[in-house]
Amino acid sequence: MAFFVSPHSLPIRFLSRDSDLSLRNPCRFRYSASSSAAGTAAATAATERDKRNGVAILWYKHDLRVDDHPGIVAAARYQSVVPLYVFDHRLLSRFSDEMLELLLHALSDLKYTLREHGSDLLIRYGCAEEVIQELDKEVNATSLLTEEEVEYDMMKIINAVKETFAKVTCHLDRNRDVELWRTPFYDLENLEDLPLSHEDLKKREIPLVSPFLCPAVPAAQMNLDWGDLPTYDYLKEFMNGNTCKLKRSWTSLKETSAETILQKTICRSEISIKGDWQSNHAYMKRMENSVFVTKSGKIVGGGTLAVLNALAAYLRYLEGTARGDWQEVHDRIREAESREGASFYALFGPALSLGILSRRRVYYEAIKYEKERNAGFLSPFGYSAPTVAAAVSTVCSMEWYWVMALRSQKINEGMHSVRIWRWKGHLIQYTVVGDKGPAILLVHGFGAFLEHFRDNLGGISDGGNRLWAITLLGFGRSEKPNIVYTELMWAEMLRDFVIEVVGEPTHLVGNSIGGYVAAIFAGLWPTLVKSVVLMNSAGDVVPGYSSIPLPKERQTSGATWLGARLLLFYLRSSIGQIVRNCYPVKTERADEWLINEMLRSSYDPGVLVVLESIFNFNLSIPLNFLLRGFNGKVLVVQGMKDPISNSKSKLAMLKEHCMGISTREIDAGHCPHDEVPELVNSILCEWMVEVEDKLHHIKSCPSFGGGTPKL
Repeated sequence: MAFFVSPHSLPIRFLSRDSDLSLRNPCRFRYSASSSAAGTAAATAATERDKRNGVAILWYKHDLRVDDHPGIVAAARYQSVVPLYVFDHRLLSRFSDEMLELLLHALSDLKYTLREHGSDLLIRYGCAEEVIQELDKEVNATSLLTEEEVEYDMMKIINAVKETFAKVTCHLDRNRDVELWRTPFYDLENLEDLPLSHEDLKKREIPLVSPFLCPAVPAAQMNLDWGDLPTYDYLKEFMNGNTCKLKRSWTSLKETSAETILQKTICRSEISIKGDWQSNHAYMKRMENSVFVTKSGKIVGGGTLAVLNALAAYLRYLEGTARGDWQEVHDRIREAESREGASFYALFGPALSLGILSRRRVYYEAIKYEKERNAGFLSPFGYSAPTVAAAVSTVCSMEWYWVMALRSQKINEGMHSVRIWRWKGHLIQYTVVGDKGPAILLVHGFGAFLEHFRDNLGGISDGGNRLWAITLLGFGRSEKPNIVYTELMWAEMLRDFVIEVVGEPTHLVGNSIGGYVAAIFAGLWPTLVKSVVLMNSAGDVVPGYSSIPLPKERQTSGATWLGARLLLFYLRSSIGQIVRNCYPVKTERADEWLINEMLRSSYDPGVLVVLESIFNFNLSIPLNFLLRGFNGKVLVVQGMKDPISNSKSKLAMLKEHCMGISTREIDAGHCPHDEVPELVNSILCEWMVEVEDKLHHIKSCPSFGGGTPKL
């Protein structure tokens, strides 16, 4: 393990303005909108003089802290600084109600902390680019400082801000900078130096960057209406006022879990229910001044010091405590430990997503405590406390996927440009091809990723369609968090993706387990789906089903723990042969690139957790139950030489028990879309035309009361 040390200790404090601000540790700033001559020594000196006499806007987004904050380090070079938070509905719409609660608590603490040190936090409402443009005119800013982002929507907002910021004429003849900063975990000078495999990263032992204390934030030195924080109710009213009625109705669909929808659907159908289902909405008891600040009482929140105190309690779980606030944290650990180590992200993940703590601060505190337990040493055989292991592995994993996402935005190495979407705090890769026609969402199978549709995206889009392909959570280069993976969870993910990213009813195309997940999504949220295409789908047909088993709580056993490790060893040693077996007609399509990318992802942090889910998969919800409302809008494309299932038997069952489905039998194996892409592309294009014609005919009928909803 790379050595990690910081000379600073808590509590958080500021350095004086006269302190030496040269850092031994890099902050990784990226400059834009500045003069091309800025590389010369004279221009650099002039720029520094401008900063000492200039005004900077420090735009907070997901970095709600002063501790270990490179943006504040950069701001300390200016004569005057205006810290800003904008309540922009585009940013807020991604947050759950609980995250909005957490946000308000974090902003309250940040505003208080800045006031303590002679500054303040300016509160504004509206589109960020418009707010910053008006503020720029008011304060005559010379620079804008904000954290670099990897999410596509956030990058679009930043680019819009940069454009408007550059248009405002400054009252002085000076460079106008937009400085994008980040808090690096690994000391890398160039993203191209980042190994593509996590295994190679560990072998290189790249030094880690230490957290640091921040210099004092220069006061604004001007009269401003700093604004007050909104109440929760006012914030919800503000968001609803900036969202169309239809989008609000669609967004409300995200508030109900798949389990709840499934139970209600079953009850309406008067089908008996097998299994246990319990509400998860019971609120926890909380002590006064609790760090569990939201109504549910399940996640850590507040300001940086409060979260650091909770982290100290978490790390010391094995020691026990007589402190009431620490005991409350210990109680929540036991409730949140759905699997080994999962409690850390469950409790602290939202706070990390809002930047109340930096990931490297968590790492530093965990390693410092581990050394305290072991007389200053780190054992090569692992950590002495499971809570230390959970904290370290979580933040290291989060950093790996973040820097990989950043690399994908800077260096396009794939066949299609990759975008990033954040779902429940996790980074998800997807791509978009085509600019007109009906919307289609492609969903891959187990162990695959969006590039498995490498030769489908272009071909189908050329047929007059818009395509989205997503890499599901736990696969490819999407994040692999320590959570319990279920088919219902993936269905909820597809639902949220259609609502937040696609923005209109979609044709679903799924292969293998992706087909089953697509069927669940369609069955539970039919208003979001136009049609369903299943390509060698997982799942079964149950004739005359009289009961639907609801999912039970899934926990890791010793058998699944061992099974996942044996399976991983087998996959790594035999991945080439396994993949080629799925391509019996055109074996050459199982090429080196495909196999190497699957092998690369098998070394990602969190892959064992995903493999453990195989042993807990529940495919017992019948396909004929899920697809019963899609008469005439289901196509089954079946590779008849599938080595994994009996294609003839499955097709016969689907034809007999699923009303109005269409089928196409093709000479291919388990992945027909990649084995014979030209044939599958033509089939899918014909299908889209057929379904769209049917939908157009229905809408044109006098009895039809409206068109296809679109956000």
